Amino acid sequence: MAGSDVRSKRLTATGSAGLGPARIRQVQVKTTTGTPRFTVTDGDSGAVVLDMDLDASSTHSVNIPDDGIRVSDIFVSTFTGCTSVTIFHS
Repeated sequence: MAGSDVRSKRLTATGSAGLGPARIRQVQVKTTTGTPRFTVTDGDSGAVVLDMDLDASSTHSVNIPDDGIRVSDIFVSTFTGCTSVTIFHS
């Protein structure tokens, strides 16, 4: 998928990003207090493909190596202690 366009989608709650098949390239998560956790599955009720415990009251940027994580749909299943996530995808 070299040379493909990278786009972004900002989410503020659990659920589908509504993008269909995609490769997750990077995520940026803004957290609040407590024990923040962010989980992405391969579609609704699919396998967990990204699961992160994060530091509170911070902004985190996570680059996904190689060609990214391929999913049939980006579905955020856990969004605890987070205010927003921006998912960069192709």
